[in-house]
Amino acid sequence: MTVLDVRALNRATLTRQYLLERSATSVPRAVAQLCGLQAQEPQEPFIGLWSRLTGFKPEQLDEALTERQVVRTHLMRRTVHLVTAADALAWRPRHDTMLRQRVLGTYRRELADVDPDELAAVGRAVMADQQPRTMSELVRALEDRWHGPPRRALGELLVAALIPMAQLPPRGLWQRKAGVRNLPLATWLGRDTDPEPTADNDPVGQQLVRRYLAAYGPAASADLRSWCGLAGLPAAIRAVREELVAFRDERGRELLDLPDAPRPHPDTPAPVRFLPAFDNAILGYHDRSRIIDDAHLGLSVAGHRAVLVDGRVAATWTVRNHQLRITPLRPLSTAEQEAVRAEAQDLTVFLNEDIEHVQLNTEN
Repeated sequence: MTVLDVRALNRATLTRQYLLERSATSVPRAVAQLCGLQAQEPQEPFIGLWSRLTGFKPEQLDEALTERQVVRTHLMRRTVHLVTAADALAWRPRHDTMLRQRVLGTYRRELADVDPDELAAVGRAVMADQQPRTMSELVRALEDRWHGPPRRALGELLVAALIPMAQLPPRGLWQRKAGVRNLPLATWLGRDTDPEPTADNDPVGQQLVRRYLAAYGPAASADLRSWCGLAGLPAAIRAVREELVAFRDERGRELLDLPDAPRPHPDTPAPVRFLPAFDNAILGYHDRSRIIDDAHLGLSVAGHRAVLVDGRVAATWTVRNHQLRITPLRPLSTAEQEAVRAEAQDLTVFLNEDIEHVQLNTEN
């Protein structure tokens, strides 16, 4: 079985994530290819798309959101993701059990006496008037029935697990500060979510396997599970196994992939790229060694924005006091410093935040 080293896996990830070469595709198609963008920080997807798409303009994502081509919703790992409308409707039922389990696990004591099915039914009745509500407004409408549990626990169970919700614009629009207003996905997108899969028939699970590999492969089953948070995909992997090819990494793990997916030569040059907080190119794996050193794993989880140099996380960046500040995690060569500064200058133009100076800390 062919062994793929870390650099080969890195280049495969970069090309499928549009980080090896920017793509001219549309925003909805890019979001579909990426299997969504993590979006709990509303402005971060704009940075992620700028680093991936040729000539990306913020109004392109604004338009996709307001025209309901893409939607913000709780999905993979109980995290707010920006996904296409079609994927939200198809994938949400497959995530329902996981979402419910995670919220109930977090608030086990607070929700011990709450019947989730009853709560969901009453919540849907309240939302039947098709009026967007904040989580607090929705919980207040239920206080006569559930006045004991903390509002936060009830609200999260409702909007993150029991009722598939869309977070409506202006939340998530470019340089707009807006609270979360929720509306059921079916109301916002004009049709119900797809039927929930059965134990004997899981086409959505099989689609998730294929789509994940197209965006992140070659990858192990543990990587797939880490990305989506779903435990019940072994059967889906078995169902599509004959369609796939297998490799091993240097640690001996079996990696699966689509046979015709791009796997560039390991020596393919990789340009500098600035990533947003919580970018799935880093967080979309159980084993993240293909893109970030073990010593720096905590940076991505903590929400630090990262800079890729030669395809790997080599610095963090932030904007503060009209400066774009870059902090290397390893010594950068003169050529690397020049490439980082050049990409940073382009980023300052895109961000349009009155950034007056790029500060690259070269003391290491």
